[in-house]
Amino acid sequence: MSSLSSASSTPRVITGRTVLICFISFFGVVFAMNFVMVRVALSTFSGVETESSYKAGLSFKNDIAAAHAQDALHWNVEARLQHGAESRIALSARDAQQAPLSGLTTEIRLAHPTDKRRDVPVQFVETAPGHFESLTVLPEGQWDLVISLKRDKEILFRSKSRISL
Repeated sequence: MSSLSSASSTPRVITGRTVLICFISFFGVVFAMNFVMVRVALSTFSGVETESSYKAGLSFKNDIAAAHAQDALHWNVEARLQHGAESRIALSARDAQQAPLSGLTTEIRLAHPTDKRRDVPVQFVETAPGHFESLTVLPEGQWDLVISLKRDKEILFRSKSRISL
């Protein structure tokens, strides 16, 4: 019996090699996890929303002029959500005299609030003069509804509003 107790009470010797292996293993795990976390962070969101802030700043005057021109038109553009088995958007556009606007081209998208890579273009068809219906099935979630109405490649109306589907 005394041989069992003497074998179990022998302390394990910590050598320089054991300390080195533990030290390298610890920092190896830390560096590997940092690499994985940086890779995941960069692949899910790049952090870039504007390709060139300088060019965006230069076009600011043009954006202000376009907003004043849009206000001068006094158009009434209204978007309605139609809930059901599949959510759809109905859009109506009227001029200052409440006459329907026809001959417009729509460019409408659901912009994701935090990641523009998840934006969804929405196709519309003009069902009657000044009335448009979405053809695209709309995904659930919080979105920015971005509406652009064009005539001959010139944007005459632009709107952005938050919706929840």
